[in-house]
Amino acid sequence: MERKDFHIIAETGIHARPATLLVQTASKFSSDINLEYKEKSVNLKSIMGVMSLGVGQGSDVTISAEGSDEVEAIEAISETMKKEGLSE
Repeated sequence: MERKDFHIIAETGIHARPATLLVQTASKFSSDINLEYKEKSVNLKSIMGVMSLGVGQGSDVTISAEGSDEVEAIEAISETMKKEGLSE
């Protein structure tokens, strides 16, 4: 299992547009990918799950992936987080 922590710096947190991009990125991989925030974990391939967490600016989240392409999945999600200005 691969895990990576992120500190959310975007003013609006993970709102609809970046959440959609994260879900689209995660959906390209066969691994199980989860987003953990405040002791809750949701499937990163579920837009409703991601939105239900209400992740705001200054939040710390952990993304984990487990499966045959877990390393590539975490790398791609990290890239999306940086590109969208969600985390450093």
